[in-house]
Amino acid sequence: MSEACDRCTRRSWLVGRLSGHLDQIRGNRPAIRGVLALSDRKLIAALSGREKATITAEWSCFDAAAARREWRSSSTQAICRHNQSFPPSLADLPDPPAVLHLYGDLARFEQLISRSPSIALVGSRRASADGLEVARELGRTLSLCGVSVISGMALGIDSAAHEGALAADGRTIAVLACGPERAYPARRKQLHAELARRSVVVSELPPGTAPYRWAFPARNRIIAAFAQMVVVVEAAERSGSLITAEIAADLGRGIGAVPGHPGSWHSGGANALLRDGAHLIRDARDILDDAFGVEPAGGVVAAREPLPLPAALSEDQRAVIAAVDAGFTTAASVAEYCGSAADVVGPLTELELLGVLERRRDGSYLRL
Repeated sequence: MSEACDRCTRRSWLVGRLSGHLDQIRGNRPAIRGVLALSDRKLIAALSGREKATITAEWSCFDAAAARREWRSSSTQAICRHNQSFPPSLADLPDPPAVLHLYGDLARFEQLISRSPSIALVGSRRASADGLEVARELGRTLSLCGVSVISGMALGIDSAAHEGALAADGRTIAVLACGPERAYPARRKQLHAELARRSVVVSELPPGTAPYRWAFPARNRIIAAFAQMVVVVEAAERSGSLITAEIAADLGRGIGAVPGHPGSWHSGGANALLRDGAHLIRDARDILDDAFGVEPAGGVVAAREPLPLPAALSEDQRAVIAAVDAGFTTAASVAEYCGSAADVVGPLTELELLGVLERRRDGSYLRL
């Protein structure tokens, strides 16, 4: 079984132990990230205050094996940066977590984070009905297309994105700002249980850790590092989801935003991202194009591997894909390859909506 090593186990315990102290600097995001990059001893010295002697003594005699047994009793698993299962993308952070605590299946986590492309869908807790519908549809279509949907299970856009992914292939990971076995917010208890059963919930904080305010911007750095692109579906001008986009930009990840009505406070932050150069996202196809599509290289289109196919494809859809892969790129030639025009019109449209095929201006189809 993959487990965290003793040193990383102690570090994870320490961050959880100091969570109440970290909350004292929650309003200063750069300070929080700087503190999280400190060594154990410096972290204790910077935060523990009057408890310094007590926490230092607890740290010095810490029993890593006992801590891991306690964590396992909460039906969670812990992997550290020394495990092969630990996502290498987290090394891009200046303050990576020492341990990831998983509530759900480790093999499923490895499949979703290491062997699949990933997109973060984030946004406002106080989302509009339109914003929620967009988030669900993006989550559903990306999941169908073999893309892992990363979000934070917060009310509003985050939960809607998870729900959409679960309605399809269930390719989604929730990153929490508390122990992973805790349903937060509590009203999303059913969603939390479904995510743990069919996918995985993760956190850098040990089981039993309560949600502190500092941990929400801190967990956003993990969401950003997991993803190849962060898409803000709907956000006001002071939305916490903009923190995720900011961190993603610092890491060199792609940034996208769904445009909203200029006069709507729901979309002020997303529209500001677009003004500053974020990719304009209208549907999942835009995300797939911008995050994984072909890129010019010296004026020549660079080759790439096709995206993984959705698991639940019909025989007609697979026949159409085989035709396009074989070089039959127009509807007429695909129909000739497959049998008749009636057999391919529906599957071509469905595959285009799924983001598997793109219909170009000349009417031909391109495999994404």
